[in-house]
Amino acid sequence: MYSTVARLSESESPNKVQYMPTDSRSHRQLVVINVVGLTYDMIGDNTPNIQSLLADGFARPMQTVLPAVTCSVQASMLTGLMPAEHGIVGNGWYFHDLAEIKFWKQSNHLISGEKVFQTARQRDSAHTTAKMFWWYNMYADVDWSMTPRPSYPADGRKIPDSYSEPADLRDHLQSRLGQFPLFNFWGPTADIKSTAWIADASVDVLQECDPSLLLVYLPHLDYNLQRLGPHDPSIGRDIRAVDAEAGKLIDAARTRNADVVVLSEYGITEVSKPVHINRVLREHGLLSSRMEPLGWETMDCGASRAFAVADHQVAHIYVRRADDIETVRGILSGIDGVEAVFDRTQQADVDLAHDRSGDLVAVSSVDAWFTYYFWNDDRLAPDYARTVDIHRKPGYDPAELLVDPTISFPKLRVARRLASKRLGFRYYMDLTGLDATIVKGSHGRLPSHDRLEADGPVFVCSAKRVERDQIHVCDVRDLILDLQFGRSAG
Repeated sequence: MYSTVARLSESESPNKVQYMPTDSRSHRQLVVINVVGLTYDMIGDNTPNIQSLLADGFARPMQTVLPAVTCSVQASMLTGLMPAEHGIVGNGWYFHDLAEIKFWKQSNHLISGEKVFQTARQRDSAHTTAKMFWWYNMYADVDWSMTPRPSYPADGRKIPDSYSEPADLRDHLQSRLGQFPLFNFWGPTADIKSTAWIADASVDVLQECDPSLLLVYLPHLDYNLQRLGPHDPSIGRDIRAVDAEAGKLIDAARTRNADVVVLSEYGITEVSKPVHINRVLREHGLLSSRMEPLGWETMDCGASRAFAVADHQVAHIYVRRADDIETVRGILSGIDGVEAVFDRTQQADVDLAHDRSGDLVAVSSVDAWFTYYFWNDDRLAPDYARTVDIHRKPGYDPAELLVDPTISFPKLRVARRLASKRLGFRYYMDLTGLDATIVKGSHGRLPSHDRLEADGPVFVCSAKRVERDQIHVCDVRDLILDLQFGRSAG
């Protein structure tokens, strides 16, 4: 067995990963598989590998945090804290000092609180962790990690790439598996290929590096659940496909007598009502936009009296003047598709009161979700609106998962754009539509108690020794420690 990637000397090949023998350890090995979008109700005939864990284990639907989105839930799982404490109030938020909205940042330093892998190493100095494609992987205090990290040359191209620690782990895995399929990880071509690559890479890390704790992120269900909705008959194929990839990890764990946890961050519910919250604020003279030289508009956050950072079914609303807050709240409360609006006091009641949170937080109705759209005329939509551009958009855009249905020959358009790319020219991959009604699934709300099994995340474990009647995502941290060290551990 092996556990530690040795630092290479200058004379050694930079593409060769070397391993050092593991030390003895006083804890059990654990593999945690994050199957995004999996719910308790999905476990059955379509999930033979995951269901096999129930022979000696158990499964429970999980209660979750607000907002029930990737970055917030993962931070709660790893710290045992609520968003008000760890500070990850969404997949993105408004940075006041920059007057800019930033989504999908990757530095682990953004999370406050002690992470489970730090606690585990305090209990046993021989404890090691591999963190494969969970969010906030960069500079995490773990032994091995890998995360998507495209390269952006000065000519405007986006080159598929990944970031790993140690740096040569990326080269090692890609020499065996090929380049990580970035364009199958997000966007209109997102499919099982990226999940299969992550599963294969994680099995390699488990077998070669022998981590005490392996955290793996499998995103496949997220795609069609948002594109098509949870009730589409084809979703069964997606469940079977991701179960097969999880099965690779489950089998690899069993050969090592390791425990296995399969969990998810949220369930996805059917939606039919996009809510253009920023357009409403603009109509009331609260949101400011700027006309750019090439003829499109951008949102001017610093000049706005109020604007929304839309994130699935939750939106943070930042209000520049305190005396505008009640006015803005009244406007938001009157929007069809808005179920609740929390001020700072009410945010404390749902454990979301943090300096990064909006002055108001809006939650959509169960059949609705929030767009980031701020323009009133599609001819003035910013250039990034019609592309996959997760970092420049001032909010989450699930329409990036689908090809604009108004494009007559999308494959021909893609071929032309790729030809420009191959020739070294700038290219504009404008495949994203501006009709938000094509999105059929969303998440972010707290699921109702009577719908938890269908709409909430799930926790599946191969060992009954940590079984409990109810589980919250904040319990995951302690459950991991209990599985590895026993309940009586420090």
